[in-house]
Formats: sequence, structure tokens, C-alpha cells
Amino acid sequence: MDNRYIIFGLHELEGVGWKTILQLLSRFPEPQELFELSTEALHAAGIRKSIADLIAKRFSPSFIEERLQLYEQQSIHILTLLDDGYPPILKEIAQPPWILFFKGDPSFLNQSLLSIVGTRTPTPYGKKIAENLAMELSQAGFGIVSGLARGIDSQAHIGALQGTSGTVAVLGCAINQIYPRENALLYRKIEQQGVILSEYPIGTKLHPGMFPQRNRIIAGLSLGVMVVEAAPDSGSLITVEFALDESRDVFAVPGSIHSSQSGGVHNLLKQGAKLVSNVHDVLEEYPYLLRSGQIAVPHRYVKLLDLSVEEQQIMAIMSNEPMSIDTLLEVSQFTFGHLHAVLLSLLMKKAIKQLPGSTYLLA
Repeated sequence: MDNRYIIFGLHELEGVGWKTILQLLSRFPEPQELFELSTEALHAAGIRKSIADLIAKRFSPSFIEERLQLYEQQSIHILTLLDDGYPPILKEIAQPPWILFFKGDPSFLNQSLLSIVGTRTPTPYGKKIAENLAMELSQAGFGIVSGLARGIDSQAHIGALQGTSGTVAVLGCAINQIYPRENALLYRKIEQQGVILSEYPIGTKLHPGMFPQRNRIIAGLSLGVMVVEAAPDSGSLITVEFALDESRDVFAVPGSIHSSQSGGVHNLLKQGAKLVSNVHDVLEEYPYLLRSGQIAVPHRYVKLLDLSVEEQQIMAIMSNEPMSIDTLLEVSQFTFGHLHAVLLSLLMKKAIKQLPGSTYLLA
């Protein structure tokens, strides 16, 4: 039997984790041997007694065939660490998943990817910024990775689906589970216009520790991780820790100093994360992709460096659709006087247009 399927079968045994599989493959260069070994032989090779007993009693070609059929019946596909289609960038991390279960198009995994993460309870400002930046990065050529959680993750996926480069959702549960349930429609859209991933076998019971563990995959797939709104104790900062461990770039979108949801982001900025006020701040970190033609700078950002940080923040919120001043006030969290001054400056620079009824759109 192909070693790919042997790794898959080991992965399907409850209680056999990442390190145990590594230990088995290191001790038995010909994994076919595992079908014939006794509990005593496995235990003598350093495998814990309970796991050795499980393998000796349950692990067989028929067990593997049964599990493969279960996934096939649910149209769930499998990538192993030995497959050519496995993302090379993910192989670089300390513990790359032995198995990736997926739905959708796996080709989205082998493009330039950036991840966007953040709080599950965003402000209107955070939701708009995450959606807009995801859309613009997708239009520029970056696929967007996130975790399909409510809040910033969902907005990042929604924005990416409005672009051209698709999105990757990495689940913290088995791939045949939709969590949270409110994201069922978004799950289906990503399945059609991107790819959904999980390393957890069908039947894995949901528990909180699975979500931090999946964050290493989000960071591992990405050239960089962007945080849009996160409190100092936000779980999304775990993704940043993995990103730093794997020498990935870290980006942070500043928020209001009065917002508790931006405390973690501002701490990242103090620690040296790249401040992002528009998509150009991200694109300029990847000149080799720009030169190769893989990534294109959206036209309206070519001259953004001529704008102040506050002007860039308002530009990042706005779109080609008219937006009322009331909406801009709510999303930006500026005071009325402050917003009016920034809008006036943008009008003078011909970066935006004013329409009747105190509405504005990009020029």
C-alpha cells in the first residue's frame, strides 16, 4: 500500500497525534511493517503502550479503505504531506499537518497568500476595513486566508470573494462541520470560489484547543499575517505568534485609541508590526512579486503615499459606491469636525468626489 495511505490511516486513529506519526515513520522506514507488528514490538520501539495496542488491533488495509470510502462519500478530498500538490510554504513550518482534508479547488493553495485575522466582535470600522483590504488584495493577486470564524475572519472571506484571487478557509473543526452555523452560506460560497481546509478527521469532537492549533496553518500558508482589531487577549494574536515563529511578515491596522478592540493591534505596532492604512503598505513589502507580474497595484493606490495616514484611513473605508457622511462617521469613529476636515482635504486633492446629499465616493 502507498505510504500516503498509510499516513492517512495512522492519522485516522483516535489518539495517534503528529509526534506519534513522526516517531513511527522514523522507526519504521518501511511503514508497511506496521500492519504486522504486535503491541509488544511497537511498545519496544518506544510507542506508548495504549497507542501500540490500538495500532496492533485496529490498523489494517481494510481500516484504511473504510475510512477512505467515508471521505469519498462526502466529496471530501485528501492531501498528504507526501503529495506534490501540498503547499510548499506550509512544509516549512515546525509541524506541517500530515493530512489536509479539503473541499473546493486546491490550486488556490499554491498562489501568493496573505492572512487576515482579528476579533470575533468587530466594530463597524473593523468590519469595513477587513472587507475592503481583503477585496483589494485579492484584486491585486493575493489569495486571502482566514479561519471562517464570526467577525473579522468572515469579513475577510467576504471581501476576498469580491476580488479575483479566491480565499482559503482553515477550519478549527472537522471539515464536514460548519462552525459557527451562521456561516453556512459563506462556507458554500468558499467551497465554490476557493478552498476549505481542515486537518481534523471526520468525527473529531469539537474542543477549544483545536482553534489555536489550526492558527499555525493559517500563518504557515501565508507570506504575512494582517490583524484588523484585536484586544490584548485576543485569540487571533496566537496566529501572530506562529507567524513570528515561522519568520512571516506581521501587519497591523490601527484603530481608535478609545476602542478596546484595538489594544492588541496597537501593542503589535509598538513591537514593530508594519502599520497598514491602505493596500499599498502591504504591496510594497513584496517588490519581487510586483516585478514578476504576479501582483498588480490597484490603480487608485498608486499615489496614496501623497496622503496623510488619516486620509488613507478614510480612503480605505470608501469604495466606488456613494457613502453618506453618517456612515463614514460610524465606520471611521472620527468626530464630525475631524472627518469634515479630512474629507475637505481629500476633495482638494481630487482623491474623492462629493455628491448631493452629503455623500462621497472615490474619484
